[in-house]
Amino acid sequence: MFSGGLTACFWPIILVLCLSRNTNILPVAEAIWLTIPSSGTKCVSEEIQSNVVVLADYYVIDENNPDQIPTISARVTSPFGNNLHHNENATHGQFAFTTSESGNYIACFWKDGSHKQDSELTLGIDWKIGIAAKDWDSVAKKEKIEGVELVLRRLQGIVEAIRGNLVYLKDREADMREVSEITNARVAWFSIASLGVCIAVSVLQIWYLKRYFVKKKLI
Repeated sequence: MFSGGLTACFWPIILVLCLSRNTNILPVAEAIWLTIPSSGTKCVSEEIQSNVVVLADYYVIDENNPDQIPTISARVTSPFGNNLHHNENATHGQFAFTTSESGNYIACFWKDGSHKQDSELTLGIDWKIGIAAKDWDSVAKKEKIEGVELVLRRLQGIVEAIRGNLVYLKDREADMREVSEITNARVAWFSIASLGVCIAVSVLQIWYLKRYFVKKKLI
């Protein structure tokens, strides 16, 4: 049983976790199933901020030929197109990296030419980001902590991850607002310029028509 003071300390953390459960604020582990077509590439992307640890395991099965182990090729690229992981003729694999820039990280998979069957392949991905990719068993052994102290350490890591994502979202919102304001200002100036051009063209048309009619002695 926790004392009243300790229980009260947990309530803000529990509240934050409940509020962020259905949002992208909290980095979590995701299990994804993909169907790789007989020809072509299947990709999955995740928007991740910089300085975040990413760990993923993937493996393939052939539901139509369970006794045959199919092989695939995999490639992971950064938002700037840098190659972070490349694997060929693999039935399973793993990639791990720390993001260096914010943006969409893309993982693509396709069948190898050695797999002659036309059937589709099923790919499973265990994608872990941020605090979800941390090995807490190793942390507990290294720092010799357990029980409530380990739980508190994990909660502290989760809260720090939430705070980091909130700061990231706030910065992105500020950048988007700045871009929106610049765009609105440019559109306003373009509208004013367009209106000025229309007025100038109208005045020139009236002047030309008046001169034409006077020259033809119609007025």
